[in-house]
Amino acid sequence: MTCPEEQAYRLLTEYSNGFMVSQVLFAACELGVFDLLAEAPEPLGAAAVAAWLGTSSCGTELLLDTCVSLKLLQVQTRSGKALYQNTELSSTYLVRASPKCQGNMLRYLARTTYLCWGHLAQAVRDGKNQYLEAFGVPSDELFSAIYRSEGERLQVMRGLQDIWSISGRHVLAAFDLSPFPLICDIGGCSGALAKECTSLYPGCRVTVFDIPEVVQMAKKHFSFLEEARISFCEGDFFKDPLPEADLYILARILHDWTDARCSHLLARIHHACKPGGGVLVIESLLDADGRGPLTTQLYSLNMLVQTEGRERTPAQYLALLAPAGFQDFQCRRTGGIYDAILARR
Repeated sequence: MTCPEEQAYRLLTEYSNGFMVSQVLFAACELGVFDLLAEAPEPLGAAAVAAWLGTSSCGTELLLDTCVSLKLLQVQTRSGKALYQNTELSSTYLVRASPKCQGNMLRYLARTTYLCWGHLAQAVRDGKNQYLEAFGVPSDELFSAIYRSEGERLQVMRGLQDIWSISGRHVLAAFDLSPFPLICDIGGCSGALAKECTSLYPGCRVTVFDIPEVVQMAKKHFSFLEEARISFCEGDFFKDPLPEADLYILARILHDWTDARCSHLLARIHHACKPGGGVLVIESLLDADGRGPLTTQLYSLNMLVQTEGRERTPAQYLALLAPAGFQDFQCRRTGGIYDAILARR
């Protein structure tokens, strides 16, 4: 039996080693471990994996065995030889050929978010994001930093597509949106959430409203434009006229901004919204006291290092929506990462 001191130290060690776990996941994805094992006709040994990937035999074996401990791989022994294959978790979310693959978001986390988090202490001191420290990019205009190159913009868009392939349909079903035939997805990026919306609600049409650079990239790299009930409109949602709609969706938008910027945007949406229309806010919600869930607390710290905003409690969103003129505030916890708030004009 371990003593309380040893248990406490083990917990501390798990916390301090957390970054190592994410790096194992990132490295295995970058090297193509899960794709190789998915394509192989049978489980492979470490030497075969190393030969296919062009990696060292010792490093490959260490990585594979750690993935087994993380339940990303499973291993069986035949004639004294360890043979590896994917688990259901990795087959579903880490293999490129899977429609639910999260590889694009993981690459973004590995190459961008992880570097910003290396400056978390400085972000806490300064109370601002860390693009300048991490990448030498000023962030006076937030999305000029977030979309600091065409490649980075495309990576963000593909990452969001990954997220909505898993969470989109579930969170859009939190409320019955069929009474809203004309929907505008503010900051809707590639149109991934819009596609989930038109699939779930056959009677609706969705306009995706985003900055010109994003709309042009959506047209170039994504196929959602082929959807007859999805259209794209270019503009800055803080200053340009908003498309007319019965319902405005703000999915992972308000958490990027300060209360003042959120209030400004919500007031503009209220002014543009048809009578009887509404706004649907999709965010990861904090508990009422702000001290959980842990995932959302971590997301809120991520907003500190990467944006101007934070995650919020339902009451904090109500405090933004009500002064903008919205009423009939309803909040639905989905049981997933993202929750939904619906308010009416």
